[in-house]
Amino acid sequence: MKIAILLAAATLGVAGAQAASAATQTSNMSASADVSTVCTMDSTPLAFGEVALSGATPGTATVNVTCTGGGEYTVGLGNGLHNVAAQRNLVSGSNILAYDLFKEVGHTTRWGDAGAGLIAGTGTAVEQSLTVYGQITTGQTLVAGNGAPYTDTVLVTLTY
Repeated sequence: MKIAILLAAATLGVAGAQAASAATQTSNMSASADVSTVCTMDSTPLAFGEVALSGATPGTATVNVTCTGGGEYTVGLGNGLHNVAAQRNLVSGSNILAYDLFKEVGHTTRWGDAGAGLIAGTGTAVEQSLTVYGQITTGQTLVAGNGAPYTDTVLVTLTY
């Protein structure tokens, strides 16, 4: 019995010696990420509806922009497919109806596709809605489209 106890004590001593001799090392691992400015955009149609006899008919559309927080962007509106000397025009067959697009409800600052005509913003990582204020020009001779709507297509350009 004494031999068994001595053998058990010797075994525990060896196990204890092995545990005491274990080593530990530590190291730091760095972590990093890059966040670039990324943007998405969509837009709603501009529908003027029935044009007033005076011609002065307003309408609105929306350009929705979502950019990475802090990312700077600009939005420009082209002159449309049927422009003549930068005058935007809706067409129905051979009939023309002049209109324009503005940055504010007062229709004083034209929204264009370069320089001061652009709208600039800074991303917030949530959608920002920019209102396009359209106005059909007054003083035009109105000609019925006879079932064919007056239409145009405007290129919206997001630069970031």
